[in-house]
Amino acid sequence: MCHLQLRTLIFVAWVLGYVVFLHSIRMIWTAKYARGPLTRSLLVNMVSEGEGTAMETQEWYKCSPDLLGESLRPLFVQSHLDSGTKAFLKQSIEKSNWLFTQLYHSFVSNVLTPLVSRTSINGTLFYSRTLLLRFLGRGSMFVFSVEQFQKLLNVGPDWKAETLLDLGAGDGAVTEIMRGHFKEIYATEVSPPMKWHLQRRNFKLMGIDEWQHSGLQYDVISCLNLLDRCEDPLHLLRDIRRSLVPHTGRLVLAAVLPFQPYIEVGGRWLRPQEHLKVQGKTWEEQVTNLSHDVFRKSGFEVETVTRLPYLCEGDMYNDYYVLDDAVFVLKASDVTEESSQ
Repeated sequence: MCHLQLRTLIFVAWVLGYVVFLHSIRMIWTAKYARGPLTRSLLVNMVSEGEGTAMETQEWYKCSPDLLGESLRPLFVQSHLDSGTKAFLKQSIEKSNWLFTQLYHSFVSNVLTPLVSRTSINGTLFYSRTLLLRFLGRGSMFVFSVEQFQKLLNVGPDWKAETLLDLGAGDGAVTEIMRGHFKEIYATEVSPPMKWHLQRRNFKLMGIDEWQHSGLQYDVISCLNLLDRCEDPLHLLRDIRRSLVPHTGRLVLAAVLPFQPYIEVGGRWLRPQEHLKVQGKTWEEQVTNLSHDVFRKSGFEVETVTRLPYLCEGDMYNDYYVLDDAVFVLKASDVTEESSQ
């Protein structure tokens, strides 16, 4: 009797698994799924390189300095499509062409969607990548190359500092780009699978409520595309300012523009408790507003700023996805506007 029940249970599980698999295949090839869960995860303003041209990639870096605020114009650093970025794009294109890998990713994603957040799904896929062409990942991000990072900080390849703190480090791929310039690297992350990857890369994990009370001060803190995904962005900026090494400490901050703040809770996107509104319709106008009405009031001044694409590995439909980023290097100013009032 027990043997019969076990066989029945296995058969039912197999049928359910097969139905889910067929459903995922159907979703892959329907127009409804044409922009996929990854696109919904990144939320808005995704552009497919598959439909793009070389001219479009040039648009990723385009800025009209005359449209920036007067104080920002001399601080703008022109970036371009360099070898590091090309290498990431080439890798993304290769992965998007691995049919069975993408089928597997789609299947696992559909099974896990009701259970965990999209960020955790992307991380969970890393767990099982040994089963598929050995440690295949999906959803890794790219913000800047090594050369672009050095140019923003105005440092050379041999420049070294003591400590880096990367807030919301994800799987650590972007943190790895900065690694060569620091003796000690700390990172924060909320997703358990992503924490596993950070530990695997030998980064020192800190709790999201620990780093600002640890008493440590950091030469560089990176806050990359996190400001629009946290509950209290202004409070976060003030904590960062207090945690930088006085005078020499720098904040490397990336923000997706247009600025549209949401937080992911149980797979749903909600407005954060502290809704930061950034004024302006163009990239240049929003960069100026961020500088004057957000950073200055939080005790920062801009040292350099550039325009870069925020890239994400693609899927079966697009080789990769891109958002529009503004990347700043900020230093603590002597007095905040709030304290001077």
